[in-house]
Amino acid sequence: MTDLGSIKTTVRDYMRDFDLAAPDQRLKVLKQHTTSEYTWRGMHPFHEKDSAQEVIDSFWGPFLSAMSAVQRREDVFLAGFNDCDDQNSAWTCSMGHFMGLFDAPWLGIPPTGKIAFLRYAEFHRVEDGKITETALFCDVLSVIHQAGLQVLPPQTGAQFVHPGPRTHDGILLGPQNPAEGEATLNLVNRMAADISRANQVLNGETELPNFTPHEELARNWHEDMAWYGPAGIGATYTISRYIEQHQRPFRTKLANRQFHGHVARIAEGNYCGFFGWPNLSVAPTGGYMGLPATGKPAPMRVVDVYRRDGDKLAENWVFIDMLHFLNEQGLDVLARLSETPRT
Repeated sequence: MTDLGSIKTTVRDYMRDFDLAAPDQRLKVLKQHTTSEYTWRGMHPFHEKDSAQEVIDSFWGPFLSAMSAVQRREDVFLAGFNDCDDQNSAWTCSMGHFMGLFDAPWLGIPPTGKIAFLRYAEFHRVEDGKITETALFCDVLSVIHQAGLQVLPPQTGAQFVHPGPRTHDGILLGPQNPAEGEATLNLVNRMAADISRANQVLNGETELPNFTPHEELARNWHEDMAWYGPAGIGATYTISRYIEQHQRPFRTKLANRQFHGHVARIAEGNYCGFFGWPNLSVAPTGGYMGLPATGKPAPMRVVDVYRRDGDKLAENWVFIDMLHFLNEQGLDVLARLSETPRT
């Protein structure tokens, strides 16, 4: 099995070369670092692509044309063997922001001429020194909000440029103690099992007694947990405010939760990252994000990145393909931008 050091080197070389490439060299660089069977997943409206050319044409070309002087402001980088396939594949996870000057329209979003931040989480699967698969989650809705367009009712959490880890130690370039990564993964899996238990209770699938919301969270989270959710939901802080501003709306305004699993789940040191395609499906019953009930199951493509502090989780950065989720409910946010007044 390939060691994680070489996996990191492969991805860091790609990131360096691509981020510095001239516009007419980006396709060449992407092809140099990827396999001929390269596949790419992106959030709505990009979805799945099966060639480097399509990735450049659909995402990177338009984005880097709209944003001038783009910098990758990375907060977390880790590598690991995939817990979803018995450790048979190796992945990296990079998370942070792309910062640039919003100088031209992008996806129908009007430019501001000011700094804009696009939150991102990027996963790469590596085989034999090449990237064979990528998933790039980015918070398009946050850029819409930065442009002064309020396309949704007020959210439950706070919206701002989310910080990186409180400990400033999220970029893991060197080797890490395997026992620390195992401890992080075990804690995240225990936390996920508690969520599954709660969902079974909510779905009426079990009569086992359930933890109270605070009991459930306090098993795995520090009291001063920080949860950085996507635009449309927002961020929240401390267990009590997380329950009020995210968990309670999520559990009382959405029904029929069906978990579909993850594509990749990796941990290294005190950090863990995973994504699904989709992770779960839910049916809005009315009031979630101020939207009406549809009763129609809709998928949620989700990324979670965690920081463990001791024996509990301390921070969680969450990406959800909100535009895809809303589109599945019949709300095409991008199509309505031209009708939305700027604030």
